[in-house]
Amino acid sequence: MPEQPEISIVIPALNEEDNIDLLVAEVKSAIADKDISLEMIVVDDGSTDTTLAKLQAAAKVYPWVKALHRDKAQGQSAAMYAGIQFATGKYIAMLDADLQNDPADIPNMYTEMCKGNVDLVQGDRSRNRNDNIVRRCTSWVGRTARKLILKDTVRDTGCSSRLIKAEFAKQLPLLFKGMHRFIPVYSLMLGARIVEVSVNHRQRHAGVAKYGVMNRAFVGLVDCFAMRWMLKRYRNPAAIDATQTGDSQ
Repeated sequence: MPEQPEISIVIPALNEEDNIDLLVAEVKSAIADKDISLEMIVVDDGSTDTTLAKLQAAAKVYPWVKALHRDKAQGQSAAMYAGIQFATGKYIAMLDADLQNDPADIPNMYTEMCKGNVDLVQGDRSRNRNDNIVRRCTSWVGRTARKLILKDTVRDTGCSSRLIKAEFAKQLPLLFKGMHRFIPVYSLMLGARIVEVSVNHRQRHAGVAKYGVMNRAFVGLVDCFAMRWMLKRYRNPAAIDATQTGDSQ
């Protein structure tokens, strides 16, 4: 039976053919070459370019590369769900395929995780965010909305760079569209302990963004209220466990 990898990296991808080769090379340099056992699971979410072919070619060279494929795009949250459920690692790292997230941050997150008393290491791009002014402004609006509506105290909830224990990751309700935006909030609801670390943030290497600025802002605001509805109705199993009393006969 294959040894359980320490880290599973889950990466959704849609039409990222010009990023795949460099993404694999950076993961190899940052993690595989440092003797941290891993698997890299890239979920091709219905790409119409050569993304899948490049992933399959990489998997023939590196056994730790795994390619999942959907015939039709289902969205980022659903792609992340598929990758997480497929993952076998003790910890699950999350990255975007556009190379704005830096795989070199994962070893630092892993070191932080190994210190103990933490279930989710969340990336924070606030010190070096490499986006244009419009995107930074819409992100600020999103963070403010989450803080007011959800009482979210995580500085950079929208950062995709994170490392989370698998037992928490596999409980995330990512079959709901847009839920990838609220992973730290939902993890807190599950009882996860969160530590934030500064991460590198870069310009997109190639390709185009999959979200329009105004579309992302409006949908994100609507999703905040949906998440609030869920938070108000969630009951932690640890708080509602019933203890049998009296004669059971």
